[in-house]
Amino acid sequence: MTIPLERLDQITHRFSELEARMASGTLEGDAFVQASRDYAELEPVARAAEQARTMRAELAELEALDDSDPEMKALTEEEIMRLRNELPAVERALAIAMLPRDAADARPAMLEIRAGTGGDEAALFAADLFRMYERFAAEQGWRVETISLSASDIGGFKEVVANVTGNGVFAKLKFESGVHRVQRVPVTESGGRIHTSAATVAVLPEPDEVDMTIDPNDLKIDIYRSSGAGGQHVNTTDSAVRITHIPSGIVVAMQDERSQHRNRDKAMQVLRARLYEQRREEAHGAEAEARKAMVGSGDRSERIRTYNFPQGRVTDHRIGLTLHKLDDVLAGPGLGELVDALIAEDQAKRLAALGE
Repeated sequence: MTIPLERLDQITHRFSELEARMASGTLEGDAFVQASRDYAELEPVARAAEQARTMRAELAELEALDDSDPEMKALTEEEIMRLRNELPAVERALAIAMLPRDAADARPAMLEIRAGTGGDEAALFAADLFRMYERFAAEQGWRVETISLSASDIGGFKEVVANVTGNGVFAKLKFESGVHRVQRVPVTESGGRIHTSAATVAVLPEPDEVDMTIDPNDLKIDIYRSSGAGGQHVNTTDSAVRITHIPSGIVVAMQDERSQHRNRDKAMQVLRARLYEQRREEAHGAEAEARKAMVGSGDRSERIRTYNFPQGRVTDHRIGLTLHKLDDVLAGPGLGELVDALIAEDQAKRLAALGE
């Protein structure tokens, strides 16, 4: 896909204007923050556009040469061949940089993992998945804060909710939503038979409070005593909080903290993320058919990946990619390979859709 020169001029002009505004020293407060975001978003596009423009100009100039010197002519033809071979990749990189961005891509994310079918083994697998994402996040320089955690009796997680903050969190994790399946011999199984269990992952972009205002009149808030692990403090203080958003029916309960206010803050944080995702899904409703053509719809009931321990492989069913490096995936680096492949496939399909 070749971007018209006029479009490249528009990008360059807009970027130059933005650079001048940023350098003027006249921007303050929200205006400076917004300009900084615009600059960060436009810079890779402008750099890619400049590279494409430069290579196009070099190629046109060389093709116009009429050199009678055989040695110079050979060098010119060699350079022309190099540019012709390299330019398509540069043009493709520019087209990808210009693809419409999901407004939520730069946001932090709420990561929710729940044990599915498989009892204790599913809970152990949910814990494995959470540790995998923690390791991947550490590699990316992200911060993971556990919001709530419900542990099983043998060390697994029935449910875990965490906040992941950093650069481009949702952009990289958004294709992780769905059903993850594991095939292995459970530690609880004495017969050595391979069992299949599952856990559900949901990755929700986290909005700012100003982006997701909630009417207090729409909330029903219940305060009750915590239960479960927590020492002597449990069942002595009404610190657990359950918030019901009446219009949507979404219910969030939080009891991990000893402070009622802290539990309420965490519950509101999770509620905002779930409401924001609900509104995003409603906004994308008209585009549902188009989204099905992409890598994934974000549907949490969709089986997306299988982790097979006996064969040491991981298969992503959406793109048909199998990696025979299960340990590497669970350790973090291998997950990065899957994430990059999913992003590349999504970009390729969106480029193809634009070209139709």
